[in-house]
Amino acid sequence: MGRQRSLEESVVVDAAPEVVYRLVANLPDMGRWSPECRRVWVVRPPVRTGSRFVGFNRRGPFVWFTTGRVTAAREGEEFTFDVGVFGLPIARWGYRFAAEGTGTRVTETWQDLRTGRGSRLADVLGTVFAGTTPERRIAVNRHGMRTTLARIATAVTVSSA
Repeated sequence: MGRQRSLEESVVVDAAPEVVYRLVANLPDMGRWSPECRRVWVVRPPVRTGSRFVGFNRRGPFVWFTTGRVTAAREGEEFTFDVGVFGLPIARWGYRFAAEGTGTRVTETWQDLRTGRGSRLADVLGTVFAGTTPERRIAVNRHGMRTTLARIATAVTVSSA
């Protein structure tokens, strides 16, 4: 069986899709939600489709950066971005927002873009700099996505209290 190259997790939060979207799409705040991302620098704010950014990441003793580009920024619907390292594609991260009852179902998605030319080098770089082998990436991402969504849900609850 080949390696799993995509993943999604979701949570229902007590806020309108547009409210949750604004939290997630504010890239400089991504370090508040993600357990790996510490800081994001947006090259030319405000964030919109096509915006480029640099992410500074850390997990345990491992520190690395990624470059990214927002590929979809539709308020209240979808926020998606691609990240890479040294010009190599690594992953597509996304968030979908759908009204559910009086709240919003937030679905975080991840797609492995390490395919084709350069994929072996990208795997090695991920192991060396992020400390995550391709075999462990799904478990690490699943944990990170659940943490991210829980933090967003908590922030929504606190801000609406």
